[in-house]
Amino acid sequence: MATEQEVAGMRCGEVLAELSDFLDGELPVEPRAEVVAHLQGCDVCERFGGAFTVAIHALRQGELSHPSEESAVYDRLRVRLEHVASGDIFKAIRETGSE
Repeated sequence: MATEQEVAGMRCGEVLAELSDFLDGELPVEPRAEVVAHLQGCDVCERFGGAFTVAIHALRQGELSHPSEESAVYDRLRVRLEHVASGDIFKAIRETGSE
């Protein structure tokens, strides 16, 4: 079971809260370096961050812009986003690592 860790001075929840800005290049230099250091030392966040990055890039390129209701990718992404929205970030992380 995944638990929140503190790595490189940041807790997993703090990293996840900054992940979108990190991917968009909107974090200032120091917070960006802290996120990078945490991701390098935390396997759970690195795995989730990688999956999140792939999904964001696919959405931005239009690859997932019109998923069918039958799409397994759509279903997995929807469930994970529901977990994140409900505050159960670690359930989303655990499911990301199960594939």
